Amino acid sequence: MTSIRILARAELPAGPLLWWDGSGGPFIDNDGNLYRSCTLGDDALAQIEAAINGEAATLSLVISGIDAKASDAVWADYKAGNIAGSRFRVLLQKLDQYEQPARGSPKVKFTGKIANLKFVDQASDTGISSVIQVDITNRFTLMSITSGAVLSDVDQRARARVLNPSAPEDQMCERMPGLKDHTIRWPNWS
Repeated sequence: MTSIRILARAELPAGPLLWWDGSGGPFIDNDGNLYRSCTLGDDALAQIEAAINGEAATLSLVISGIDAKASDAVWADYKAGNIAGSRFRVLLQKLDQYEQPARGSPKVKFTGKIANLKFVDQASDTGISSVIQVDITNRFTLMSITSGAVLSDVDQRARARVLNPSAPEDQMCERMPGLKDHTIRWPNWS
């Protein structure tokens, strides 16, 4: 029986940070990269799925259980102001029946840039635990407008030039204003 492992890779100025979602020891992929265990938030899988499918413009992950060395490296980059714009990738690694990496490198399923990172410390009876919340944006961020307005023809053309610079001029929104008075009838049984 095979399974998959969710991997996360943050390319920070101090060096890459590699995590896998779960508990236990380190995980070494076929390329020799060492991933440390962490725990992603409760709704992380649903958010990752939405980001992979292009249904979400941002991905917000809560990462806990990070070792002290990785946490210190993130904190140093955070204090230096070097976090925003760093590349963040979510990868999937297929495993064999022994929970070892199957042939091949992990497959990149989501790539984005870190927009914001927050440290949240929580005190409990067992001590203080640090949780890192990472907000990642991807190329679909251009599709959303913070005001909630619909893209205009000018906005659509600019977005299309960024997403696909080699394509001809996008004319999708050109006819939209003329369609506002039309009624769509579906299904048309006649």
